[in-house]
Order: sequence, then C-alpha cells, then structure tokens
Amino acid sequence: MDITAERGTRARVARLILEHGPVTAAALGERLGLTPAAVRRHLDALLAEGMIEPRTARPRGQRGRGRPAKMFAITDAGRSAFVHAYDDLAGSALRFLAERLGGEAVSEFARAQVSGLVGRLEALMREVPAEQRVRVLAEALSAEGYAASASATGKGGEQLCQHHCPVAHVAAQFPQLCEAETEAFARLLGTPVQRLATIANGDGVCTTHVSSHALAARHARSDPAAADSPTAGLSAAELPAAHLSSTSTSKESGR
Repeated sequence: MDITAERGTRARVARLILEHGPVTAAALGERLGLTPAAVRRHLDALLAEGMIEPRTARPRGQRGRGRPAKMFAITDAGRSAFVHAYDDLAGSALRFLAERLGGEAVSEFARAQVSGLVGRLEALMREVPAEQRVRVLAEALSAEGYAASASATGKGGEQLCQHHCPVAHVAAQFPQLCEAETEAFARLLGTPVQRLATIANGDGVCTTHVSSHALAARHARSDPAAADSPTAGLSAAELPAAHLSSTSTSKESGR
C-alpha cells in the first residue's frame, strides 16, 4: 500500500470532519468515494491518535427503534494539528499587556489585528452586491485557515460559520479577540451581526448571525435609536430562533 496516499486520504477524512462534523462514516464514504472498510480504517487510526471522537446523533423528530447513528467530531488535538498558533507565546504576551496597561490595551491590540482583514476586504465589499458579501467574507476567512461557510437562515438573514479557529485557546482567555472580529464583520458586511457561538467558549463552531440589509434598514427607520445595536434588524421572535438553530449545530459539532 502507498503510505503517502494513505496518509493523504486520512488527512482528507480529518478535514471533512473538521469542516462538516459531526458526520457519519457513511457520509464520509460518499463524499470521498471510499468503501466502508476503508473509511473505518481511517477513522480507527484517527481515533487512536486522538484526532477525532465519537458522538451519538441527536434525535430529530420521530425515530425508529434502531441504534442512534454514530457520528465523528474533531477534537482539540485534531484542530491544533491543522494550524499551530503558538498559543502559549501569544497568551503570555497578552497577559503581560493586560497586567501592564489594562484590558483596554488588549482590546486595542485585538482591533489592530483584525484591521488587516478589514483593509484587504473593505474596498472589495463596496463593489460586491449586499446579498453576496457573507459568501465573499467566508471565502476570505477560509483562505486564512478558518474553514468558513455561509448559509441562509430562512428568515431573511444569513449565518456565517467558522469551523476552525487558529487562536481559540487564546481567545478563551481574552474574549476581546472575538469581540473585535465581530465588530469587523459588521463593518465589512454593512449590516448588524450577532455572535451566537464561539469555539473559544466551548462550542463546536463560531456562528455569527448576519441581519439582512432590508430588515436592518426597516428596523433602523422604525427605531433610529436602536440602529447601532448589535441585534438591530432582528425581530424579537427571530433572534431566539436563530440562536437555537446555531446552538444546536454548534453543540453537536462541539468538543
């Protein structure tokens, strides 16, 4: 057997679990064109390495008496294998900054870090139609290692999901990193956004709800004082629904 090809296929299996997990062995086989025996071989190896972990699928609606489907999710070790972010050094540097200059200095640092993304994309976003901006942002984030995707919510808005975070462990200690990123998303997309879940907080996916431009504009006209709120553009009924949808997805994909 070609060992190089074997390792390459195993890496593809791990990446699919990272980007789409939790996922069943059958779904992996369909996506990669592998036999059940081949999928099982790769899954067993990844389990032994601590890269993935088994999960039990949550029931949705009425299910039969059969066994719940076994699914596989990425672990912290699996995430770190894709991108090594020098967490210890970054965490020490930010702790030093916070101790010497205070929490606001960390916030300023976080905003400076994401300013590069804003600078690269701001002009492009002005040229992109509003309905395509979340997709373009997801593609840009994926190019930087965040394995991002965009999808419609069914209520006029969209969800931006980041299936990987290179600085998750540092962000768990310093939420200013996530806050600055969320502010940058709102600026780039030109509409209010609401962060619903983060990998740093223990969720499986960083999930951001993006208000539709039409809904945000209508809300701003009816309540100008609330136009700058992070939940502007969301009705009272819509935000909980979006949150529940994201939480279900994130927790199923969690650590």
